[in-house]
Amino acid sequence: MIPPKNKDEVRKPSKTISGITPVAVMLPPRKCDHGACVYCPNLDVPQSYTPKSPVVMRACLVKYDAFKQVVGRLEAFRVMHHPVEKIELIIMGGTFLQYPEKFQTRFIKNCYDGMNGKKSKTLEQAKKLNEKAKSRCVALCIETRPDACSGGDIKKMRRWGATRVELGVQIIDDKIYKKVNRGHTIQDVVDATARLRNAGFKVGYHLMPGLPGSTPKKDLKLFNKIFSDERFKPDQIKIYPCQVMPGSELENWYWKGKYKPYTKEKIQKLIVEMMKIVPRYCRVMRVMREIPPEYIVAGTKKIDLRKDIEEDFRKEKVKLEEIRYREIGFFIREFGLDKLNKDLRLKITKYSASEGEEYFLEVINKQDILFGLLRLRIAPKSASPDFFAPKKLIGKKFDKQGSTQVAGLEGDNKIGIIRELHVYGQSLGLGKKGKNIGSQHTGMGKKLLEKAEEICKKEKVDELKIISGVGVREYYKKLGYKLSSKESGEYVIKR
Repeated sequence: MIPPKNKDEVRKPSKTISGITPVAVMLPPRKCDHGACVYCPNLDVPQSYTPKSPVVMRACLVKYDAFKQVVGRLEAFRVMHHPVEKIELIIMGGTFLQYPEKFQTRFIKNCYDGMNGKKSKTLEQAKKLNEKAKSRCVALCIETRPDACSGGDIKKMRRWGATRVELGVQIIDDKIYKKVNRGHTIQDVVDATARLRNAGFKVGYHLMPGLPGSTPKKDLKLFNKIFSDERFKPDQIKIYPCQVMPGSELENWYWKGKYKPYTKEKIQKLIVEMMKIVPRYCRVMRVMREIPPEYIVAGTKKIDLRKDIEEDFRKEKVKLEEIRYREIGFFIREFGLDKLNKDLRLKITKYSASEGEEYFLEVINKQDILFGLLRLRIAPKSASPDFFAPKKLIGKKFDKQGSTQVAGLEGDNKIGIIRELHVYGQSLGLGKKGKNIGSQHTGMGKKLLEKAEEICKKEKVDELKIISGVGVREYYKKLGYKLSSKESGEYVIKR
C-alpha cells in the first residue's frame, strides 16, 4: 500500500466519497447447495470469483480469517488517510445463509471484533462494544440467493445487525433460470423482496444481461419490468454482463458454438438504455465485475465501462435520475464546490412496492444534485407484526403485467419503518462538524428524520421503527428512539 505524500492528502478519495468507508470481507470457498450455475467458474476460490480478484487475494493471505481481513482493511484505509469511524461491512463470496449456523455467528462476531480492535466472548458482547467503538458498523450487507432468504434467515440477519441484502436475481425469466441451472424462480425473487422490504432492509439486485437464451431487446424489456412492476423495484442494482470464464459449463458451450457473449458495443449500448430507465430512488452500485482479463475466455474485458458511459452522458448533458450519478461528492470532484448551486429543497417521491407505500425523501438543489436521502415504508399490518411474512403477497399469483392493488391502509392497520437514512459527501469522522453545504454532519439527517416522523403522524402510524446498524444506535437514542428486544428484531423505535 503506497501512502500519500503528505498528511493532508487522501489517496483514492472516491473510496469514501459517498459518506461511509466500505470494508469487504471474503468467505472461504464453499459450493452452493443447488450446484453451479452454467456461467460460474471453477477456480478453487469462492464461487463466482477468481484467484486474482483483489478481495480474494487479501482474504487468501490471512486464510479467510474474518478478524484479520477487517483489521487489514482498516489499517489500509488509515494509511491512505481515510476516516475509519463509519464502516459499511460487506460479506462477499457465496451464499452466506447456506453456511453452517455456528460458522455464520463466529464469522460475524470476528468482523465486529476486528472493528472493535479486541476479541469478545460472544456476538452480543461484540455488538454492544461496537455501539461506542472507534470504528462503528453503521451498515452491514449480506449477499444471498432469493431462495435462501426465509423469515428465519431474516431474523438471523437482524440479530447480526444487517441492514442491506443483495439478491442474485440475474434476470426475471423462469425459462432462462432453468437453462442456466439457477435453482430458483421468479416467485422466489418476489417473496424474498417482499420479506426483506417489510423487515426494513435495503434491497439490492445483481442483474446479468446477456445470459444464454436472452437478447439485448429481451434484457431491456425485463429490466424495464423490474422498475414498473411493484413486486420488484429494488433500491439498488449491480449490472454484471455475462462473461465466459474458465472451468464453467458456459465455456464448453462457447467452444462448441452453443453460446456467444455480447460484444463490447452491444453491452455499452444496452447499459446506456438501462441507465436511462433507472428511477431516482435506485442507485446503480456497480457496472461490470472486477475480473482480471486473463480469466475472461470471451466477453468484454473493459472493467471501467461505466466511466466511459458516464463521461459521454455528461458531455451530452444527459440527465440521469439514478442516485450515484447525482451524488454531491461526485459532483464536487468533477466540477468543484464553486459550481454547486446552494439552494436546497426537499423532494418526496411516493411509489407502491410489495403491497406497501414507499416514501423516498431526498434533499436536492436546482441542479438535482443529491445531498441526503431517507426511505420510509408504510405497509399494512397484514405484513405480520414481525415484518417477516407479507401474507397477502407471498405465493400470490399476478397477471402478465404484474399488477396488484395495495391493501387499504387505515389508522391502526399501518406499520412504519425507515429502511435507510444517508447523508452524502466525503466521509467525516465522528464528532467532526461539516464545514460546507456538501459535507456530512450539518444536521441534514435529523431534518429528514423529522419529516419522516411528520409523514407517519399524518398517516396515523402510531409506531415508527428504524433498521439501524449497530454503530448508529447511539445517534438514534439521542433523538428519542429506544432499542427493541431481540425477539422484535433489534430495531430502534419511537411511538
